[in-house]
Amino acid sequence: MIDYILNSAVGISAGVGALVSAFPALQPHTLALCLAILFLLTLINMRGVKDTGSAFLIPTYLFVGTLLVVIVVGAIRAVAAHGHPQPVIAPPHLPASVSLLTLWLLAKVFASGCTAMTGVEAVSNGVMAFREPTKKNAKRTLTIIIVLLMIFLAGIALLCRAYDIGATDPGGVGYQSILSQLISAVMGRGWFYYLAIASILTVLALSANTSYADFPRLTRAIAQRDYLPHVFKIRGRRLLYSHGIYALVGFTACLLIVFGGVTDRLIPLFAIGAFLAFTLSQAGMVMHWKRQGGKGSGRRMIINGIGALATGATLLVVLIAKFTEGAWITAILIPALMITMSAVKRHYDRVNRELAVDCCIRLDRLDEPLILVPLDRWTRIAEKGLRFAMKLSDHVQAVHVDAEECYEEVQQMWEQNVATPIRDSGRTVPELVFVASPYRFVLGPLVEYILKVECDNPDRQVAVLVPELVVKHWWQTPLHNQRAQLLKLLLLVRGNQRIIVINIPWYL
Repeated sequence: MIDYILNSAVGISAGVGALVSAFPALQPHTLALCLAILFLLTLINMRGVKDTGSAFLIPTYLFVGTLLVVIVVGAIRAVAAHGHPQPVIAPPHLPASVSLLTLWLLAKVFASGCTAMTGVEAVSNGVMAFREPTKKNAKRTLTIIIVLLMIFLAGIALLCRAYDIGATDPGGVGYQSILSQLISAVMGRGWFYYLAIASILTVLALSANTSYADFPRLTRAIAQRDYLPHVFKIRGRRLLYSHGIYALVGFTACLLIVFGGVTDRLIPLFAIGAFLAFTLSQAGMVMHWKRQGGKGSGRRMIINGIGALATGATLLVVLIAKFTEGAWITAILIPALMITMSAVKRHYDRVNRELAVDCCIRLDRLDEPLILVPLDRWTRIAEKGLRFAMKLSDHVQAVHVDAEECYEEVQQMWEQNVATPIRDSGRTVPELVFVASPYRFVLGPLVEYILKVECDNPDRQVAVLVPELVVKHWWQTPLHNQRAQLLKLLLLVRGNQRIIVINIPWYL
């Protein structure tokens, strides 16, 4: 989960890095650009998977094509110049290196370079998203990705050495990404340069789409096993797991804001999550083949075992080399997330145990409930509440909290509008109860009285009817007190199984 969130943040920030390289004046607005692209990606993905795939086709092919052209042209010029080509636009001058080639330096370089290997797992995670035959199409896609990755990594590395290109400070003035320097050196800064930068910006930003595709499916799978809130299992109107997308966008936005949208600051966190996931999945496959057995299982166990050892060693190197640069955050987040998910699982297990029933419906203690109706003054809302209460039970109490010291007025109102008409009809007259409130509080004394009635009647259920006014427009809500809402909240918090709260709405 952390890996997918970081993949989204890194892809977007790297795309903005390419844009800032082409237009240095935009560098102060790096974070704003990152958040704008995140918002745009969210809009595209909320359209649905089919629409999303169509939107990403052209930028992807354009990126692959322009980068291959740069590598081929650059390689031809390098060979023609015997390994020392003259750049069309000279890259920024690199300071002289003062570091010795130590084991620690190798570890840090290895840790940074290994992040380039991430992303290929998205194919295996999303096999079911491919069209039929799914396995064949997924294998073909994975093969193409790996071949392109090898060509790009080797080509960029060799050309950077030939053209004397190196990394610049992403937070410093005049920042230039490696690809921006390489394209400028090989092709100059004409129309091709801006076309290539546009494709790099688009495809790097869209690389976050693997997270949009797989993170919601992952959270759904975890939620189905009760380790995440069940809301992640719900499909939206376009059959998307919308809440997974909302969570991804929220966490990605937080990361971009905290780290200022700078890729170099996000990479250490990204590498830890990615290689931990790789190590766990490879080790899991070893156990899978061990349990399954059969022909060829031993060979597969060896292959996955080597993979687990390789990615595990990489994980340790990355964790140590990048610990002070931000890897410690992921090292804390992962166990914290595991503890949280375990707590969610225990909660759902406890709820299931409490709600489970292994017998038929009980028919004992089906007496009429004791009904309490809060009463302020005689209105249509109060009349509706009392009428409904009398339909449910003959044991009704109208409870008035005497906060305004109007005992005589309320007593007269009750006798005239309620007690006399009901008595004349031969029905049981509800009981009028006055609750004293020396400090003119209403909700506190009312809740205490309801709890006292429930305690005094251990063999009966107590139903509290809450009459409330429902306004027509949202902006009218602040014009009326919200005592009904607060009363329901207090009863939910302080009540128990024998107290029932019933809404009696009056629509204005």
